[in-house]
Amino acid sequence: MKVATVLGVDIGTSSSKGVLVDAEGRVVRSASRSHEVSRPRPGWVEMDADIWWQEFVSLSRELLAPGDAEVVAVGVSGMGPCVLLTDDANVPLRPAILYGVDTRSTAQIARLNDRFGPEEILRRCGSALSSQAAGAKVAWVAENEPELFGRARRLFMPSSWLVVQLTDRYVLDQHSASQCTPLYDTEDQDWYAPWAAQVAPDLVLPPLSWPGEVAGVVTERAATEAGLPAGIPVITGTIDAWAEAISVGAQGVGDLMLMYGTTMFLVHTVAAPLTNPSLWGTVGALPGTRNLAGGLATSGAITSWLRELFGSPDYPELLRLAESSGPGAGGLLMLPYFAGERTPILDPEARGILAGLTVSHTRGDLYRAALEATGLGVRHNIETIEASGGDIRRVVAVGGGTQGGLWTQIVSDVTGRDQVIPSQTIGASYGAAFLAARTRWDVSIETWNPVKEIRTPRRELAADYDELYGLYRELYTSSKRVAHALAARQVRLLATGSPEASDNRGTEGVAP
Repeated sequence: MKVATVLGVDIGTSSSKGVLVDAEGRVVRSASRSHEVSRPRPGWVEMDADIWWQEFVSLSRELLAPGDAEVVAVGVSGMGPCVLLTDDANVPLRPAILYGVDTRSTAQIARLNDRFGPEEILRRCGSALSSQAAGAKVAWVAENEPELFGRARRLFMPSSWLVVQLTDRYVLDQHSASQCTPLYDTEDQDWYAPWAAQVAPDLVLPPLSWPGEVAGVVTERAATEAGLPAGIPVITGTIDAWAEAISVGAQGVGDLMLMYGTTMFLVHTVAAPLTNPSLWGTVGALPGTRNLAGGLATSGAITSWLRELFGSPDYPELLRLAESSGPGAGGLLMLPYFAGERTPILDPEARGILAGLTVSHTRGDLYRAALEATGLGVRHNIETIEASGGDIRRVVAVGGGTQGGLWTQIVSDVTGRDQVIPSQTIGASYGAAFLAARTRWDVSIETWNPVKEIRTPRRELAADYDELYGLYRELYTSSKRVAHALAARQVRLLATGSPEASDNRGTEGVAP
């Protein structure tokens, strides 16, 4: 007899992941597909949408191949907010422009602020314009690729792209829409027609739904391609970090989710809408919820980059070396701004810095400095959230970086916060599966994914990390002018065709 399951698939920055989960929340089977993003110019990060559907099909067929499971619903999620423009037949017109790690829209942000007013944008949209804003990237295409934009009719993100492939339904979730600043009104929870008509006059913006609502059912065509039963429900889905929060039950007022992945996301659930120009105020993934959120542009991307430079040793070996290095990484301090930085500094021209190097430092010191850098970035975001009126009562960790324990311990030590570690930290694909399961069964995430352990900060390290945090904040301020000059130099080198400027590698990786 076949086991009834739900399929959850997430399209991430460095890989796509799929899970089959039964009605009790047990992972029956999981699989992943690694991929790379394209970096055609400094600050540009793109991906072909064809990869998203190809990997969904591949994952679905692998997970169902043994023939012992029956899928009764499908959940999807994906990185975002992204901008994939298609014609009215859903044919992509260019590679998708990815979320805040793509920093190309600086000029459009300035012009939109001049047109609509930064205070009015923040009030209406919940977030200031930044590299995270999908609407500014739509404006970039309109200004820089006008012939192509003249043919654009639809806007997709990875989750909604999977939905249209599976169901032929054009729909986007409310949360993803709320990251399309300045196209969406967070108070009315709908597209804001006056501004949308100016930024994207010919786009037919998608109808909106909540992430757990049924978007449609699997078509005969999609069923044949992906090996799924035709007619089963597919949920609307959402952005991966918000699906991660659902996967660990971090949706209550006062909860803060930390997503340890290629980038680091922080999602805080608030009792009433809060805004801060240095953070993202959004509607939540569940009806009636509101979030104040932030994100580091890199975290696991740095650890995987270091691993590659070190000759690709196993991650457990690197964690052992980092643990041996000890708190403070032998006197090193890193700024983790290797792809600019998102919150709270909102500086696309920031650059990574490793200060204090001597010939005595080791691989373990460098790797430890990278782990501590993300902890320092998280602390900066937490302080900004609380200064904005947030009330963080519980921190829940999720994602690939929770494995091994050292990274989460360092973040707890640096921030002085306990972290709840759930039994399942697989992340967004599990959250998408849970939302799909709710369309068929009466389930709760507390039963599906109970707490496994709590990471407690080592209080004896508080003074040392307080000192390091002060230096971290000072280092950015004192080096900002030089970092911006180097960022400009990188652009000039590209313009002259210098090989030094090549930035076309997909270095995104999720690792502890």
